[in-house]
Amino acid sequence: MFLFDDEPIDFTLQPGIGARVWRGRTNDPDELKDFAAAVHLAGGRIAALWGSDCRTEGKGYRIDCVFGLNEGHAWVRLDLPEDAPAYPDLSGIFPAANRMQRATRDLVGIATLGGDQRPWLRHGAWPAEWYPLRHDASDPSGFDNAPSDYAFVPVAGEGVHEIPVGPIHAGIIEPGHFRFSVIGERVLRLEQRLGYQHKGIEQRCSGADIATGSKLVGRVSGDSTCAFAWAYAAAIEAACGVEPSPRALALRALMLERERVANHLGDLAMLGNDAALSFGLSQFFRLKEDWVRLNAQLFGHRFLMDRIVPGGVASDLDAAALTALVAQCDTVEGEVRELRNIYDEHAGLQDRYLTTGIIDAALARELSLTGMAVRATGVLLDGRVYRQGYTPPPPYAALGVRPATDERGDVAARAAVRFDEVFESLRLLRLLAVGMPAGELRRTVPPVAGGTGVGVIEGWRGEVVVGVRLDTAGQLARMHPHDPSWQAWPALEHAVLKDIVPDFPLINKSFNLSYSGQDI
Repeated sequence: MFLFDDEPIDFTLQPGIGARVWRGRTNDPDELKDFAAAVHLAGGRIAALWGSDCRTEGKGYRIDCVFGLNEGHAWVRLDLPEDAPAYPDLSGIFPAANRMQRATRDLVGIATLGGDQRPWLRHGAWPAEWYPLRHDASDPSGFDNAPSDYAFVPVAGEGVHEIPVGPIHAGIIEPGHFRFSVIGERVLRLEQRLGYQHKGIEQRCSGADIATGSKLVGRVSGDSTCAFAWAYAAAIEAACGVEPSPRALALRALMLERERVANHLGDLAMLGNDAALSFGLSQFFRLKEDWVRLNAQLFGHRFLMDRIVPGGVASDLDAAALTALVAQCDTVEGEVRELRNIYDEHAGLQDRYLTTGIIDAALARELSLTGMAVRATGVLLDGRVYRQGYTPPPPYAALGVRPATDERGDVAARAAVRFDEVFESLRLLRLLAVGMPAGELRRTVPPVAGGTGVGVIEGWRGEVVVGVRLDTAGQLARMHPHDPSWQAWPALEHAVLKDIVPDFPLINKSFNLSYSGQDI
């Protein structure tokens, strides 16, 4: 094994040229728990967890866990019996496993031995003993939608009261319930309830062909369509033994960096707005609009949907398009530098940002946080960057990505990391445009019966993971997309503690997490 000398699970390296993923399999639940504990002791994290009904293959049920380690990712598959499938609770080791386990029970009916037994995705739209991802699940159209009660954790004491917010909000945002326990305006506890817009993407993918899965996964969270599409493509390519061309990989990275810049520009706009700097809102949104309009001109879609596909890409750029892209990078960089000076020197804005919504590095690691949010605590964790024992996948291995970090862990740090990441992405875009290799855009992906794969991509919000399994006909037997918001939503609950209720919108926006991405 690549990490533990006495590891009882045998691991082999997943084929392909994406992120390094080691595969291991066991039918002993205690081995899974022991491995999770060893990962935690080694400073690793839980990256994703999902369940599957494999009874049509004569294999009972299965739990898939992906763990992040310094060297790459370990993918452990736990086979469970058909009768009473259950496995040890992992949330005592990795708190981020809590909601993943609950969603797995709601969707597949695989129980945990201990831990939080409350539903997560099931809000009363289907009965407690009906599981949508089981192969023999009946037609749900006849079920009454009867919202169920939810046992929020109470906070008692003199002067403590609750403020319920949502799930329907005053603004045009996605649904989510936030239960604040406060004294005066000071937040003592925040508990979230999400899952209100469960879309059934995993069930829809069951039995679908590879192309349909590609379209659906790109719509899990629309602001991360490139990250999800690339992770899915990498998983399919690993399952089918296909390697994209260097040109396709360079174009994928170019799209991913444009997605990163677009989202950071939008968030910097809203971070200005939530601190009453409407000038920042208008200026950054103007830049974002210009940015996505060029996407539409060059790629045919403002948000680059359906441009990254298994085997390669669906769009190319000629020399004139690459020149236009570089010119826009130069323009945007100059304007963002001016705007950063305004943000950094604006006393009112900095008063709202500094020491607000703090997450420290130790807590970030404990919650398996990734992406911009963990780098804002000083942790250098970026799938595009070299670290001890880890080489980033192409084309990032040749680009020398300079990671952006800030040790303060507050709103100011998350804003600063966004600024730095915009500048770094603009540099990478120039390198990719100037050094664009020749070659084919898309290679054929012949389905492999029974093929399996996991793809991991460093999206703008953090680590996106997609797992796939093909059936005997080469169709999708299982597809699981994992957004980094699964780990970051609990971090937001900690970030607001001891701050005041009016600061919650600002703290929330500084993370800008996806409801849709975890309401799959």
